[in-house]
Amino acid sequence: MNARTDFSALNQLSNRHLDALEEETIFILREVAAAFERPTLLFSGGKDSLVMLRCAEKAFGAGRIPYPLLMIDTGHNFPEVTDFRDFRAQELGAELIVRSVEDSMARGTVRLAHPGESRNVHQSVTLLEAIEEFRFDALIGGARRDEEKARAKERIFSHRDSFGQWQPKDQRPELWTLFNTRLQPGEHFRVFPISNWTELDVWQYIEREQIALPSLYYTHPREVVERKGLLVPVTPLTPAREGEQVQTRGVRFRTVGDVTCTCPVESLAATAGDIVLETLAADVSERGATRMDDKTSDASMEKRKKDGYF
Repeated sequence: MNARTDFSALNQLSNRHLDALEEETIFILREVAAAFERPTLLFSGGKDSLVMLRCAEKAFGAGRIPYPLLMIDTGHNFPEVTDFRDFRAQELGAELIVRSVEDSMARGTVRLAHPGESRNVHQSVTLLEAIEEFRFDALIGGARRDEEKARAKERIFSHRDSFGQWQPKDQRPELWTLFNTRLQPGEHFRVFPISNWTELDVWQYIEREQIALPSLYYTHPREVVERKGLLVPVTPLTPAREGEQVQTRGVRFRTVGDVTCTCPVESLAATAGDIVLETLAADVSERGATRMDDKTSDASMEKRKKDGYF
């Protein structure tokens, strides 16, 4: 993705559709505040949650977001992201709740098969424990339909049963922006206000709104190794294997998550405008180019979502 692109294309690219997407997102955020008693906004410090946070500021006013922010921390997140998460929450004066997979491990509700196992999939357990602890009835997430096949099946208001599980065949119809928000005791909704956005829309919005992001979204030198068609960052959690050649390349992250399963892409993009142009030329989806945990099978994300994943 590091080829230079003609910047004249950026001047020809319209972003008028962003107003309609923003309006829809604001409507959904307000609908959640009106329809539920104990909602929360899932906030990782990543680009999608920062876009939602900007829309929430516009929906309710800075410092007046009516629900807390919730982060499920694996303990293996990039420090640039968690530091930015804390800074942004403090800047907004928003309540930030952090629950850790490590706490679930200490309670014995999460058990790793081996010490080096990725904790990403185990976030489901910690999330369901947080839902029970705070009795959340709606969790607002930044998932988009263009990311992955299973997410394309999601409704905007995605029903979860009393076990926190998602049943694709039992989702409720959503016609004319009318949402059925009825719940039985113990059930909850996952709500996805930017479902209809694409990766390109997100970056166009970031550029238009001048939204600050963690530094690793932009080009920076990093030691990586090539593995299974991906660039794996060399870290204490993901060391190079025997026979692998460590290289320093200019890279950026298209998505950020657990260090053990998130990979960068080669890139020289130093601004949101640069990334808009790269995204126009990309022929691999965001998660397909960066996530090791989605490589196990075509149904891996769907299985995790049925078990309570985001």
